[in-house]
Amino acid sequence: MEPKERSTDKAAQEMIAHMAEAGQQNVWDRLEAQSPQCGFGKQGICCRICTMGPCRISKKAQVGVCGADADTIVARNFLRAVAAGTSAHSDHGRAVAEVFLATARGEAPDYQFKDTIKLYKVAEDLGVKTKDRSVKEIAEDIGKTALAEFGKPEGEQLMVRRAPQPRQEIWKKLGITPRAIDREVVEALHRTTMGVDQDYKNIIMHASRTALADGWGGSMLATELQDILFGTPYPGRGEVNLGVLKKDEVNIIVHGHEPILSEMIVAASGDKDLLAEAEKVGAKGINVAGICCTANELLMRHGVPIAGNFLSQELAIATGAVELMAVDVQCVMQGLAEVAKCFHTKLITTADKAKIIGVKHVPMEEKTALNTAKELVKTAIENYSNRGQVNIPDEKEKAVMGFSYESISYILGGKFRASYRPLNDNIINGRIRGITGIVGCTNPKVLQDYTHTTLAKELIKRDVLVLTTGCATIACAKQGLMNPKEALELAGPGLREVCEAIGMPPVLACGSCVDNSRLLIACTEIVREGGLGEDISELPAAGVCLESISEKAIAIGQYFVASGMLVVFGKEFLPVSGSQNVCDYLFSGIEKDLGGRWALESDPVKAAEIILQHIESKRDALGINKKTERKLYDMADRRALSIE
Repeated sequence: MEPKERSTDKAAQEMIAHMAEAGQQNVWDRLEAQSPQCGFGKQGICCRICTMGPCRISKKAQVGVCGADADTIVARNFLRAVAAGTSAHSDHGRAVAEVFLATARGEAPDYQFKDTIKLYKVAEDLGVKTKDRSVKEIAEDIGKTALAEFGKPEGEQLMVRRAPQPRQEIWKKLGITPRAIDREVVEALHRTTMGVDQDYKNIIMHASRTALADGWGGSMLATELQDILFGTPYPGRGEVNLGVLKKDEVNIIVHGHEPILSEMIVAASGDKDLLAEAEKVGAKGINVAGICCTANELLMRHGVPIAGNFLSQELAIATGAVELMAVDVQCVMQGLAEVAKCFHTKLITTADKAKIIGVKHVPMEEKTALNTAKELVKTAIENYSNRGQVNIPDEKEKAVMGFSYESISYILGGKFRASYRPLNDNIINGRIRGITGIVGCTNPKVLQDYTHTTLAKELIKRDVLVLTTGCATIACAKQGLMNPKEALELAGPGLREVCEAIGMPPVLACGSCVDNSRLLIACTEIVREGGLGEDISELPAAGVCLESISEKAIAIGQYFVASGMLVVFGKEFLPVSGSQNVCDYLFSGIEKDLGGRWALESDPVKAAEIILQHIESKRDALGINKKTERKLYDMADRRALSIE
């Protein structure tokens, strides 16, 4: 395949061609070698849960050896995917909670609490007393309480109390208010063991409970505690794409998901002694750039440039300009090890739960975090002289990123009048038709960056405000959709008017994949502000993920559905088509129970139409599409008005 058939990104096209000339495989080559892929797996109708199998459902064999039919097998596989996704996000949250607690106890001296205002707010949400107590005392109790949310023997997730009351009542009625995060994941695996739960609706209902433990539990805790530790994001400028790498500087890439590592490397890169060492080897400085969700975390807090999204990780090494790539957890390709051997890049793993054979491992521990980061930076500096030919694409784009739900409230009303009221008013008056969250990854099965960016353009030109997270954010940023000057030219007149008045782009970068919890809270704040219904399910809003590579995306999708929203997903990435009953329930029946549902569509233009129809139907139900007749009051009318 030609590079243009693999990516819309000119920088990526250049590096794909460069790797081909070097005889080095990349993710697209490996996908091609795997074709055709298993059709049973794509439909979700293969089962290897017990050793009587593996079983595959077909016209010839309509049940497995144990008698499980397609409905049961597909539902079990769906729940297991949700459980895996929940465990990934929530284990990230647990790691942050452990560092948070260690910081409070003085056992992690290199970390500090940078947002004490949010610390007090989270303390209130978790029921931690604050009166006449020091920040460290409060923080220690927050850390203990947060860690207890993962394995407490009784009670429900505390963060669910943030949801609108009608939503909480729905969860309570259905018996799916999430309990301890670990309990929901363990029960998911137990339910799906051979011979346990065999009712597909019951299985899917537990998928909702497990996913809610992620969205309103593990992921939300990760986001909130990271904000307290590293600072709540506020809009700032940055640059995105492979062109951010520097020919005359030591380039370090941080890749993964936990900012515990990357925050320390950014701090170490500014060390005067290390900068002097870099000068000695002929470099003009030390340049840190990010890949994947870690990249989002760093740009929105520190303005650190983003080199690319998931599919860019091998291409960045192929530039020959990367001295060190330090990785932690999630979305790290094992193929990086082979690519690094072809070039001069030192690849180093830092998380004990995520090692790669043949790759040096340097554990990142909270007690010695900064010293470890300095050693990694030294390794990069020493490797600078080993560079061969450097081939850095010129492409890079300016972006404004860092829209937390707090910062959105601030830019709408200022420090003393922070409020979602202007947003609600402009949705009600129709300048903004609705809101859509575009989330997800970049998958080599799809032309890189095409679906996310095409969908975003279709929505903003129809006056829909777009919020993004994860690799979808980086895709949109590379195409200029987070550059206000460029993006506002593509926006509809109503959305453009609002964005220009406030000073923001029509596509808002809200963070990494765990930060989808920010979107849940933003929706809750809109409901609380009033005028757009009493529950998230009434909002003219939707979520969409047209590309995914991980079970995390399925967990995210299910917690948005369980929170009352429409979720449009790429057809290739939700393996449920083997059961008509499961499809009927996920795409229709579940809406009667939870107010949200799934929809499948891979074409971004068609997906936009589904979302727009949904938004208009919600506006109709709220009665805000009706034009009210303008009445001019005379003095008699004014005297007749009563004051309540």
